[in-house]
Amino acid sequence: MRELTFTKMHGIGNDFVVADFVSPNRPPFTVEEMQQASPFLCDRKFGVGADITFLVLPGVEGADFAMRMFNPDGSEAEMCGNGIRCFAKFVYDRGYTRKTTVTAHTLAGIKTLLLTIGTDNKVSQVTVDMGKPGMTRADLPMEGTPTDTIIGDGVTIGGEETIKITGISMGNPHVIYFETPATEESINRLGPVLENHPLFPRRTNVHCVEVISPSEIKMLTWERGAGRTLACGTGASASAVASHLNGFTGRQVLVHLAGGDLTIHWQDNDSVMMTGPAAEVFTATIVIPDGAASQR
Repeated sequence: MRELTFTKMHGIGNDFVVADFVSPNRPPFTVEEMQQASPFLCDRKFGVGADITFLVLPGVEGADFAMRMFNPDGSEAEMCGNGIRCFAKFVYDRGYTRKTTVTAHTLAGIKTLLLTIGTDNKVSQVTVDMGKPGMTRADLPMEGTPTDTIIGDGVTIGGEETIKITGISMGNPHVIYFETPATEESINRLGPVLENHPLFPRRTNVHCVEVISPSEIKMLTWERGAGRTLACGTGASASAVASHLNGFTGRQVLVHLAGGDLTIHWQDNDSVMMTGPAAEVFTATIVIPDGAASQR
């Protein structure tokens, strides 16, 4: 058994176990072993409890830092909007950088993070350039003609019910359906069905969206590999884009999530900017059983 010193963080309730691989006192685990340990670390009964385990790593490919993210089922996530805001706070608050514009390498590409520093000289808010949304079946990916978009398309579930969905990639896949009101019953019922629908070979994140006004939406999330979560930054970005594409909102919206609010602006240059807070909860040490971090 080996010990892991970790930090617990959250972005509007989307919570994370953070492992520091930049510090000279890096954890005694490989990246692959951390992926194997993620189900244990994310377990809310026997581990720490989190939606994702993420690693803070030295930069690659010209980025200041790098980020790897692992779900509670051990699968790897390409990007996490709430997580990357926490990532930015982590590296600045620990003095690993004094820059207020930081780049991070992710599996969804290099992301630019704009840091707002509070009166306590710590990061209070982060704006993330989420990049340009992908809107084709190939971008998600989704079965069918690769160049087709998915805007209000019908998907049959259970052989009977048809759900109108919009598909948006923000480096990871998102399916959005609109409902008034958006309910827990709906997302808990349709979330796992759509996540694992055969149309999505890599599975998908699912969001139930209620349009409140042309500048405001409410979103409920079923996260791929994690289940029901309080927030999803890439999902909020995708939902804002989907709301505009369906004619319900403008290009800037306030997104209400169970854990708090995010401001999303789909700019005229096609980039999506996400702004929101990040919080550190505590730092602690946990013993990871050998079987939980063994390489296959």
